[in-house]
Amino acid sequence: MNWLKSCFFRVALVCTALASCSIFAKQQPGPIYDVRSAVVVSSQKIPPAILSGVGDRVNSAINATVRTEVYPRVVLTIRILYVEKGQGLDKSRNIAKVSIDAASVDDGSVIAVSSFEVTSFSNSPTAADEILAEDISARIRSAFSLRAGSA
Repeated sequence: MNWLKSCFFRVALVCTALASCSIFAKQQPGPIYDVRSAVVVSSQKIPPAILSGVGDRVNSAINATVRTEVYPRVVLTIRILYVEKGQGLDKSRNIAKVSIDAASVDDGSVIAVSSFEVTSFSNSPTAADEILAEDISARIRSAFSLRAGSA
């Protein structure tokens, strides 16, 4: 029985040591860009409220963001790949898949690509598009370190 306590103590000690290492591990920040403008496009029939809502919010955030250091200047092409509304048992879950290309202002080459899926919830079908547009915009603001503007 003594050996069992000893093993348990050693395992607990190793787990504590590993956990303390992860606390001090510093996450590397992603690259920062000087975003100059954004355009929102879609190849499918996406509700206009989502397209214009994302475009207005992201461009407002771009205008509200001031960079004090020099970063690569880019323009964003935001593609809303698909939107699924009214999912789940209570039909309140809405999903959007988004892809973003950041192209250099200087030579037009794509220097960053990002894609993500956003899930939002709304019991009001009329508010679902605005909520989804805000959630998509929030992810883009976070990914490109943009300050929230007033849309």
